[in-house]
Order: sequence, then C-alpha cells, then structure tokens
Amino acid sequence: MLMELTVKNFAIISSLTVPFEKGLTVLTGETGAGKSIIIDAIGLLLGGRGSAEFVRHGEKKAEIEGLFVMEEGHQIEAKLESLGIDIEDDMLIMRREITHTGKSICRINGKLMTIGTLREIGQALVDIHGQHEHQSLMRADEHLGLLDQFGGNDIKKALHEYRKLFNKLQTTVKRINELDQNAQEIAQKTDLYTYQLGEIAKTNAQIGEDEQLQKNRNKLANSEKLYEALTRSYEHLYGEDKGLDYLSGMLSHLETAASIDTDLQPLFEQVSSSYYLIEEASYSIREALDQVDFNPTILEDVENRLAEIEKVKRKYGESIAEVLAYAEAIEQELEEMENKDIHLEELQNTRNAIIEDLTIESEALTDIRKRLAKNLEASLMMELSQLYMEKASFKVQLETGETFYKNGQDQAEFLISTNEGEPLKSLVKVASGGEISRIMLALKTIFSASQQITSVIFDEVDTGVSGRVAQAIAEKMYRISEGSQVLCITHLPQVAAMADHHLFIRKETIEGRVKTDVIQLNDDEKTNELARMLSGFEVTEITKENAKELLELATHKKG
Repeated sequence: MLMELTVKNFAIISSLTVPFEKGLTVLTGETGAGKSIIIDAIGLLLGGRGSAEFVRHGEKKAEIEGLFVMEEGHQIEAKLESLGIDIEDDMLIMRREITHTGKSICRINGKLMTIGTLREIGQALVDIHGQHEHQSLMRADEHLGLLDQFGGNDIKKALHEYRKLFNKLQTTVKRINELDQNAQEIAQKTDLYTYQLGEIAKTNAQIGEDEQLQKNRNKLANSEKLYEALTRSYEHLYGEDKGLDYLSGMLSHLETAASIDTDLQPLFEQVSSSYYLIEEASYSIREALDQVDFNPTILEDVENRLAEIEKVKRKYGESIAEVLAYAEAIEQELEEMENKDIHLEELQNTRNAIIEDLTIESEALTDIRKRLAKNLEASLMMELSQLYMEKASFKVQLETGETFYKNGQDQAEFLISTNEGEPLKSLVKVASGGEISRIMLALKTIFSASQQITSVIFDEVDTGVSGRVAQAIAEKMYRISEGSQVLCITHLPQVAAMADHHLFIRKETIEGRVKTDVIQLNDDEKTNELARMLSGFEVTEITKENAKELLELATHKKG
C-alpha cells in the first residue's frame, strides 16, 4: 500500500507531499489542476518511461519518492531478498530522480537499481489503470494475454513448460536452416575453417606455455643482472671470513655455552637448524648461478615462439585456452558440414520429436484456456450485470491454429453483444467508450481478487458514463477498495461521494509561477466540492442539498 508520495520539481509541481490511507481515495479538481500529473509521478516512480520534459522549468532535476507498506509474505519479498534489499517493518522506500538531461537515478531502500528492476518491483505493488489502457481491450491480439492473466498460476506453469520446448524448437530449426544453406556458402566456410584449424594446429600451443615463455624471456633478457645478483649472494655466504665462516664459529662457541648451561640447549638447536638451512640455500644459489644462460640465440627463439603464439591469440582468443576452445568448436561445425546430410537428418528427427512433445503441451494449454474462457465469461457477466450491462452477452472465442507461437497455438478474441437479441460481434468493433470502461473495470475487479496487488489506481476510467451507471461504477470501485487500496481521479460526483478520503487538487499562481497543491477535505468541504461537481460551476443551496443527499446515499451503500 502506498502510504506517502513526495514530489519535487516535477512538471508544474514545485514541492508536494501527499499522505494516502486504506480504502477508497478520490482526487478531484478542475481540469488542468494537476490531478493526472500526480498519477504520472507515481507511474514514473514505478518504472515508467522518463524524460527531461518532466523536470520543472529552471530546475536541475525532478525527485519522486514513495513510501510503501507490504503485507507479510508478499510475492515480491523473494525478489527483494535476491537483490540484497533489507526490509524493516515491511516498509519499502522507492525513489527516482530525473535530471534535466533526461538521466534517471533509481533507488529502493537507498540501494541503486536499474529502471527495469524498479518497474518489476513497482508493478507487483501497484496497478495503474488509465484511459489509455482501454487500448488493450481494443486490440484483439491482447485478449489472449488477458485470458492468461485470469488463469493465474495454473496457466503460468503450463506456459513455462510449453516455452521451454518452444525455445528448444527454435534453436533446432535455426541449426537446420544453417546446415541447409546453399552449397557455395558451405564450401567457403569449409575452406575458412580448414585454414584456421591448420594455423592453430601448426602453432601447437599448449595451455600455460605463453606464461612460461614470458618468464623465460624475462630471465634471458636480464641474464647479466641475474648472474651478478646471484654471484654477490653466493660471495656473501662463502667469501673469506664472511657469512657461513662467521656463523660456523658462532655455532661452535654457542655449543660450548650450551654444554655448560643446559637452558641454552634449545637456542643452540634453533641456531644450528638455521645454519644448515642457510648452507642448503647456498647450494641452491650455486646451482642457479650455473644455469644462467647468456646465449642470445635462445632468447631469439623464445621471442619468435611468443610472437607465433600471440599471432593466433589475436585472431582466435585472448588466451591459449580460448584459442583451443574455438578450434574445438569449428572442428565440430566443420565435421557437421562435411557430414551435412547425416546431421541434417538427425536434427530433423530431433525437431519432429520436439514438435510431438510441443503439440501435447499446446493441447494442454488449449484445454486450460477453454476452462478459463468459460469461467471468465461467467465471472465477467456477473460483474457486468452489476454495472447495468445485464442485457449484454460476452464470449471468449478461442481458435487453435497449426503454427506454434511463443504462447501456444491459440488465438483469443473477446466477443460481445450489448443489446438483447443482437449477435455477438468483436469487442473492438462494437463497444462504446462507456462500455469499454465498464468491461475493463469488471476485469480489474476479477483480477484484483486473485493477485497480491496492494494498490489500484484508476485515472479517469469513468469517462463516458453517467446516471445509474456512474453509481454502479462508484460502488464497484468501493468494493475493490475493501481488498486493495484504491486511488481514483474522477469527475463523477457519485464516485467522489463513495470515497473514504477526498483529496482536492488545486492550481494557483504565486510570483508568476503555477503551483499545484493538495488539500484533504473535511465533511463540509467535501459537500461543497460535490456540489461544484454536480453544478459544473455555480454552487447553490439546492446543489449543496443534492450533495448531502448523495453523501447519505453513499453511506447507506457502504453499510
């Protein structure tokens, strides 16, 4: 649930903090006051498309912040945990900044997020339904998605299994098409791969060889420095009256002391052990000294070998391991091309087997959708009857074709007859604006019962209706608010009267700049606003009485 929204320097809003509560909250005000701007701000906070045009003129950035409270065990908790987002007291703070250059910065509980992640989290918390969403009902290709949305987890599981096979089929078909390309392309690719394999094989590079060569090159290139350093090290240990001679004398005297004072025996043993370790090290230094090579020919050979390896690395991979992996891949592809017919037959058999399995999964999807279609028809007709469309008939026309698509072989289209005795026709052709509003509201009512959406926002979805239909829509919105927080921008007094909380949006000019403000209306102010909505302009005692009557009716309906 959205508890509080803070907006700064957004469009005509300078600075605004709006608290929200449970139940049905309506936002009213004159046209152009900024009602939809508040909904736009929420939409951007939830990952909507941003633009520098949203930044208030003369400011460097727009800031939007929302405080949400989630129910314990909400479906999005696992996603938040995977992102490393800590949740305290079931509260979530989402924040988005849009700079004057159009750049967006998104945060959830202070942690930077991508817009995609912000959108994923936001859509799980809030469902925004505006007039433009009618377009999904007015496009037949969107109807299958709406049917699947009604199915919930049952259809999701079946779709998941279907899509795994569908993706496998696409990969297999792509490979078949690649093998089935024209002979000239295959011949050219065969020549290229044969040359590349020969070049890599000729190099005969071994994993780790380049690292060892680089070490050898470094030693050979600095052989004089190495020889001098080792020589001096050895001389310090074995020069006359130096190093080990002094240590040997010291060890002899310490042995005598230890024979007198037995407490010194551990010290003698420690020094004795160190002496022999140093002596052993001197032998290793001598061996290293003998192995120092000044031969420039060997250095040249190492340089040439390194150059040979670097040449194939530049062409085929950043390391010898990558070069060898590439060689293995093209060798396999070359073998497939040389034995194209055999591999083509194997792939075709694989494709046919996948199609058989995919057909079974597709049929399972169709069976589920047929059941869903009947349930959706019954549920929607019940909701529509409450919205004074009881004479309407609604049907989900489901057709199954031969072609496999991402979502199955089915195509769905919503058919409707809005008058008794009229034949069913495509919804996209016969429904009016007011009817589309009621159908979408009915769908939202059905979907909200099966989803964990904590807030539903309606942006002027009651456009095109009046009278008893407006009252029915108001009651429907109130019923939805009993299970989810509902925010609604409306011009209908019937809807405003049903609200638990009434926010009035006003626009005023201060020092030559337009400013939007939000006022929480008390009972008297609510009566006056309803009277204004009823009269359209001049508020009279009669319109006030009508407003009071409307509020009393709303109270009765709620009860």
